[in-house]
Amino acid sequence: MSYTRIEDGGQPVITPFETAIECARLALDKKGLDVRVLDVRETAGYTDYLLLCSGSSDRQVTAIVEYIEETLKKEHGVRSIGTEGCREGRWALIDYGDIVIHVFLSSVREFYNFDRLWEAAQEVPLPEE
Repeated sequence: MSYTRIEDGGQPVITPFETAIECARLALDKKGLDVRVLDVRETAGYTDYLLLCSGSSDRQVTAIVEYIEETLKKEHGVRSIGTEGCREGRWALIDYGDIVIHVFLSSVREFYNFDRLWEAAQEVPLPEE
């Protein structure tokens, strides 16, 4: 399922890869911790990229999720398919189809050990700013 906004000419305005990198940048803008983009095209049948990120408080988790959603919608016309867990602020998920974003409270990320679960996935290097 693709979420990418299409211009009149049929060309994507922003690709899933570019969106994943942009989401990582936005998470870092909000001081997200241990931000990782994983290429899971070979290991997951439901998405192409995962973004894993932590926040140090429930408010920060919520702020990161809201900032990513609002900025992608405003600057690129990209809307999520769904969002879960934002109200509680312990583990929030944003589903863009080709990209799934998990923003965890640091202790929750450690408990569920998502990084180990996806250790076979290739990590996408994030550009230096």
